[in-house]
This record gives sequence, structure tokens and C-alpha cells, in this order.
Amino acid sequence: MRIISGKYRGRKITTPKNLPVRPTTNFAKESLFNILTTQYSVEDKVILDCFAGSGNMSFEFLSRGAKDVYGVDMSAKCIKHLIQTSKEWETENFKAIKRDAVKFVKNAKIKFDIIFADPPYNWPHYHEFINTVFEKDLLTQKGLLIIEHDKTHQFKTVPNFVEERTYGHVHFSIFEL
Repeated sequence: MRIISGKYRGRKITTPKNLPVRPTTNFAKESLFNILTTQYSVEDKVILDCFAGSGNMSFEFLSRGAKDVYGVDMSAKCIKHLIQTSKEWETENFKAIKRDAVKFVKNAKIKFDIIFADPPYNWPHYHEFINTVFEKDLLTQKGLLIIEHDKTHQFKTVPNFVEERTYGHVHFSIFEL
């Protein structure tokens, strides 16, 4: 995995072999960021990356000028990796948080410009997570919630749904406040 653009462009994210992750493919990540940079700037935005795993998305957001990025993951191994990468890259505006994503959004006290979530595809809490983000008013005005999922999940009837984009087997559902 490599950072595609920005301050850290070309840097490789090396992950330990035993890290329990399924990183977003470079093709899907680049396609998503093409949408974000043409329709919605990430520069100076506050980002929440749930299921941060390898840090692939978190560090791409940082590279492209995000003001602050919060990487949330339940895995102690992932958090250790995120902290280590952040130190190696000397990032000052990244915070790794070991927490369940649903519990985190239920208790979050700040608003985010973009919330990105890439849960396991068989995760049973997609709708609870989406509903909580909007019920707790966690997005800024015009803020985005982006959910990565497979084809078995459909969110077109969920309130605030804007569009779904498909890149190979990867689907992104985008919601806007």
C-alpha cells in the first residue's frame, strides 16, 4: 500500500503479516479520493477513520492536508501499528484510539467533516452505526459519511443517502448531512 498524493506521496505503509485487516485497494482508494478532491476538499477537515486497521485511509487523508485525523480500531495490534507509523512519519495531527466503532460514535463529543468506515463485510452493525452518526449529529454541515461495503449491503433507502460508487468488488455508499 502506498500513499497516492500529497505530503506523503509515494510512502509505503508496511504492515505486520499478522495484522487483522482488509485494506481498501489502491484502485478503490484513488477513485474515492478523485471524487472527494473534485466535489469536496479534504484539506483542513477533521476526519474520523473507523476500522482504521493499517492506516491506509488515515494517512492518505493526512497526506492530502486534513487538519486532524482520528483512527479508531478495536485491535491492539492495529493501534500499535498506527502509533508506530505516525511516529515514523512524524505526524502531529493523528490520534489512534482503541475502541469499538459503534461505542466510539455513541460517545463522541466533536463533529467531523468526513467519517469513513471500512468494517468487515459481514459486520452486523452497519445500520446502527449509520443511524448513530446522524442521531448524535456528528457531522458538520455538508459533512460526509462514507461506508465501504460489499454488494450484499444496500443503503439506498437509508436517510441522507446520496450515492453509491462501485470499484470492482468494493462499494462506497456516501451519505451527506
